[in-house]
Amino acid sequence: MQRLINFLYRTPKSKLKTYKRFGGYYNYQKVINGNKQMKRAAYKLPISPSYADGLPVYFLTGKKYIHQTLFCISSLLKVSTERFHFVLIDDGTFTPAIADLISTKLPGATIVTNDQINTNLEKHLPADKYPVLHHKRSVYPHIKKMLDVHTAGISDWKLVLDSDMLFWKEPKAMINWLKNPDSPLHMVDTVNSYGYSPALMHELCGSEIPKLINVGAIGLNTTTLNWDAIEFWVKTLEEKEGTSYYLEQALSAMLIGQTPSVVLDKDDYKVNPSAADLQQTANTLHHYVDLSKEIYLKNAWKLIHE
Repeated sequence: MQRLINFLYRTPKSKLKTYKRFGGYYNYQKVINGNKQMKRAAYKLPISPSYADGLPVYFLTGKKYIHQTLFCISSLLKVSTERFHFVLIDDGTFTPAIADLISTKLPGATIVTNDQINTNLEKHLPADKYPVLHHKRSVYPHIKKMLDVHTAGISDWKLVLDSDMLFWKEPKAMINWLKNPDSPLHMVDTVNSYGYSPALMHELCGSEIPKLINVGAIGLNTTTLNWDAIEFWVKTLEEKEGTSYYLEQALSAMLIGQTPSVVLDKDDYKVNPSAADLQQTANTLHHYVDLSKEIYLKNAWKLIHE
């Protein structure tokens, strides 16, 4: 009965809501078609070399996002002459075809496979000691960006980038941080998106919660992460205030707390850019969230290698 209700009511209702937000069914189909075109275009991108001694940049990616990852990397190399070491973490959907695409387009990149991730988790976060984190990982893929990346080794400080971003100018602040990381780094959101009350978050971590943290670009030190505390935080947050899509962002804000951080300029590293921002391309980085997915998938990626 529940499946029938979902099929006849909840799923159509959700789709109608999405169509309305993106200006109707036909415009939404243009967005979907733009994503399909972007996937095909990813195979035509120039080679983006990765260097073992380069500045390490991490992505959690897979079947749905690898084309976006490739465009993000390509846009970065288009505006910078720095040498980077790209580390791609399998989100559980890697196939031989994806591995071949990575080896072709990102020669020298490090791939952390699903098998390696499971080994890392068993070593650093055994399921019998961290049952809540393992459960969340099975139902909430976003937390893999924390668990799978920060058990991967390679470097202590890790800059993790979301794939749905494009660089328009050299990210000097980000590069300077990569060359000498000694404090967390993050972007600035347009609204507070934590999914939990600041009071409860403060109570758990013991620090005032910084406002407007966005984890599209997030730099943290693996060696300082207290997994016991994170396990307890997740358990308590959900027991008291339920589940939230923004859990990973909330945890990042709690980890950062009042620690002095590199805060990327909100007008230069822009979350949810507008069509006007795209036309001017005066910003360094665009993070295409929410409704800005439309300009990203219909227009922005096409400007990377015209």
